[in-house]
Amino acid sequence: MGEDRPTEVSEPAAEPAEAGVTTGALARRLGVSPTTLRSWDRRYGVGPAVRSDGRHRRWTPQDVAMLEEMCRLTSAGVPPAEAARTARKGVERIPYGPDPAEGAGGLGPQRSQAAGALPLGDVRQECRGLARAAVRLDAPAMDDQLASLVERHGLVVAWDEVMVPTLHAVGRKWESSGDRYVEVEHLLSWHISRILHRATEPARPDAPATGPGPVVLACVPGEQHSLPLQALHAGLAELGLPTRMFGAAVPTEALTAAVRRLGPTAVVLWAQTRSTADVPLARHVAGTHWGVKGARNHPAVVLGGPGWAGRPLRGMFRPPGLRDALGSLRGLYDSVAPVPGG
Repeated sequence: MGEDRPTEVSEPAAEPAEAGVTTGALARRLGVSPTTLRSWDRRYGVGPAVRSDGRHRRWTPQDVAMLEEMCRLTSAGVPPAEAARTARKGVERIPYGPDPAEGAGGLGPQRSQAAGALPLGDVRQECRGLARAAVRLDAPAMDDQLASLVERHGLVVAWDEVMVPTLHAVGRKWESSGDRYVEVEHLLSWHISRILHRATEPARPDAPATGPGPVVLACVPGEQHSLPLQALHAGLAELGLPTRMFGAAVPTEALTAAVRRLGPTAVVLWAQTRSTADVPLARHVAGTHWGVKGARNHPAVVLGGPGWAGRPLRGMFRPPGLRDALGSLRGLYDSVAPVPGG
């Protein structure tokens, strides 16, 4: 009898743990960090109903429904304390699983105009979740949300519809609030840069020995804004196109030398402002030739960034956005690639 007692006591306690999900699994499902879930539990009382052995959290379907509502509300700009109160009150009437109005993928392309900490305007709901994480300086939440965003919607949508609007909102807040939001912009930019770098890891950047030259990506001299180029670099890696990324503020001499050495198919020059948009440099790069006499070649020049606006340069591309830039470069590369078996 004494030997059987521990078994009789432990078996009922194990059932809720098996029925619930762990904090890590729930965090992955919701697109937030485990740290955020623990913080919400501690601060707002939206924790699991069951804790095996008193410490390990196990989340039941009802708990999950409550957290899904919490995430939906905070992503729409509702303050966490108010979102928690609403989620706790409505947990019995919230269906288990994604909100049918948002589609099968959970947070979908539904838009929201709820007031938030940053001047976001009419944007995707994911922007509000990312902005709130940025303002809280919640690095794990930003990482998780960005990774989930790229995985679910692809790089172009993630960049154009979430990353860029959120960065612009942080910039506007910074401009109107002195230097109070500098740390927010720096942290958000770093995490976006990190996720963009991560997107290029599976890529093989070296062009085949007999294939067209790579796409050279460079900010013009004096230009420090390289995030858009990083997004383009990641997009080209997804397409399998060879690239050479030189980053911010590339000196004229260094860029010219690189073009001559690499013989690129195209050179993308990024200028964020009119003061950095160097028209003579763009013409010089476009006129750079290489190869033997009679078979000399030169690169196509692609002008990226708002700094080139109002400065039409004959024979140069100026795509309006990331999707168009990727399409133009794909077309350029295909037009000079050798035909298989040809």
